[in-house]
Amino acid sequence: MRLENTFLIKNKLGLHARAATVLAQLAVQFDASITLFQDEKEAAGDSVLALMLLESSQGKEVKVVCEGPDAEHALHAVGQLIAQRFNEQE
Repeated sequence: MRLENTFLIKNKLGLHARAATVLAQLAVQFDASITLFQDEKEAAGDSVLALMLLESSQGKEVKVVCEGPDAEHALHAVGQLIAQRFNEQE
């Protein structure tokens, strides 16, 4: 199964080190390949460094593509995490 959706980065610092770490820790919990795309860049959802290299900042949109048995659950969970500003206060 392959699913995708686009999400808006809302947190003030964007996809910085802590947010990327939280996302990568979430990604490894699913039996699915999670890839994020922004502009011409792409990153594996389980790679903190790759996620940081996307340089996603507040107000930018990222496309999330999930493939595998847990694709639906993974896409929902990643979308929730982004919507909740990576659980940050700002």
